[in-house]
Amino acid sequence: MSKEKTEVKAEDLMKKIEVDASTDIAHVEIDSLRIRLARPLELDFNWVGNSGVLDQLLASWHCSGGDSTPMNPRLIGKPGVGKTALAYSVGKMLNQPVFFFQATSDTQPNDVLISTVIVETGKETSTVHYIASSLVTAMIVGGVIVFDEGNRMQEKAWAALAPLLDSRRYIESVTAGVVIRAHPKFRFVSTMNDDASCFDLPEYIKSRLQPQILLDFPDRSEERKILEQNLPHANPVVLDYVADFLELAHKESDRFTVREGIHIANYASKMIDYHSQNGKKIDPGKAVVLAVEQVLGVRQTRYIKRVLWGEQEAA
Repeated sequence: MSKEKTEVKAEDLMKKIEVDASTDIAHVEIDSLRIRLARPLELDFNWVGNSGVLDQLLASWHCSGGDSTPMNPRLIGKPGVGKTALAYSVGKMLNQPVFFFQATSDTQPNDVLISTVIVETGKETSTVHYIASSLVTAMIVGGVIVFDEGNRMQEKAWAALAPLLDSRRYIESVTAGVVIRAHPKFRFVSTMNDDASCFDLPEYIKSRLQPQILLDFPDRSEERKILEQNLPHANPVVLDYVADFLELAHKESDRFTVREGIHIANYASKMIDYHSQNGKKIDPGKAVVLAVEQVLGVRQTRYIKRVLWGEQEAA
């Protein structure tokens, strides 16, 4: 006869969390079962750019009281447009711990819930340790979970999250024999890459991940601010060139992202600094052309060359 599952509320579990002062590792006990919790991440992310999508994410998580529950939005856009940075920044704006889960094609149901690790305690003895995923930890402590690249995960893992992503807001772990109801402050968001390498979500999951918030490319001024924030010590002339390069490429429907712009500006600035420290000199424009060639390819240098030619004609 199967063991009846223990059902608990996250608010009650909060009172049972124990933190080891020497390791800063937290555990919670459920029916004499000791479960290790994940740690939130502290990242140097600040959202710069479109305030509209920030408000849309905040609105989807807003609860006006009563039986109101937060929605489970998905952020959609090309890799590198800032989906993860947006989700993290909004979570920190709410003063909540932010956790990340990286979805992959081989993610298993236990990976997103509670998994077990067998640890040898002696020559012929071992013990089972229960490990809560970052998602379950966020459920317990009332944090934000950023479910990164969710459409890289297959249906069998998504199925384990179905009751969490509707009005029931709970997970059921067969491994640990527990049903955990999410903390009222728990918030879920999944980022979705808009590319051909991803799976189509099953309809019953897609209907739970609403609304869809689309992140497009920022305009030139926003991209310049993002570049400066990520590379505060970079050569400002380089940042201007890269912002112009991205703007021109976008007009020609080449969808290079700010992430690629950061790589270009970072490499070009490093070349300038390296040459300077070795008693040499390299023109910032030439450095950006070389950086574009080595990051994106020779053909893509036509955009930055057009920027430089336009500058020469205006001089």
